[in-house]
Amino acid sequence: MRILIFGGTGEAIDLANALVRQDHEVTTSLAGVTRKPRLPNGHVHRGGFGGVDGLKDYIGRNDFQLMIDATHAFAATMSNHIVEACEQLNKSHLRLTRQPWRAGPDDQWQHVENLAQAAERLPEGANALVTIGRQHIEPFVLREDCHIVLRAIEHPEMVLPARVTVMLERPPFSLEGEKELMRRYEISHLVTKNAGGDQTVAKLEAARQLGVEVIMIERPALPTAPEVFSVDGAVKFVADHSASAA
Repeated sequence: MRILIFGGTGEAIDLANALVRQDHEVTTSLAGVTRKPRLPNGHVHRGGFGGVDGLKDYIGRNDFQLMIDATHAFAATMSNHIVEACEQLNKSHLRLTRQPWRAGPDDQWQHVENLAQAAERLPEGANALVTIGRQHIEPFVLREDCHIVLRAIEHPEMVLPARVTVMLERPPFSLEGEKELMRRYEISHLVTKNAGGDQTVAKLEAARQLGVEVIMIERPALPTAPEVFSVDGAVKFVADHSASAA
């Protein structure tokens, strides 16, 4: 099958590699947020499409039979465009996402809807570990009464004040490593998006054990779509779809 995967996650890479091994013709689309991303096997498309109409044109010109949205859970604009384009073209599509994290009885979580709310919830004098990526960090940088430890894969493009510490690291992260980090910087608050998955969940266990308060940015609402929560589930969906189309 000719399959278009919208990537940006580790699951997207694993899925593309698995489908290429099965001799599917796979193209992975990368938005370009990360300057030096890990690349999957198969073809790679870089950059945007120009909205729904541009995406429809790209799908039509390349005769893709199946679209798989394996973007980050917070890439709401792209996810909306994928569903709209596929519905208008009467094309099959699938969403591969992670199960969201859920608070346990010993967790101290505050639930917020967006980055601005998260920044507002930090109390004066907070030492906050912020794990939201390098984009859109301005609300936290503007908190002159807090010390911010920003962890990201790449350095932000904006000039940062001395009270913002940047740590450049890629997941996965270990529980002991997360606890050591929180102790070193005397972290009082963890700010994170509810991305789900196993690679970065250790920070939540570390926060639980150390009594660190979590400010959890919840996922945006997405349109209804067929959905799976694992690479294996997506591979099975493709196999079933391919068999029914044969």
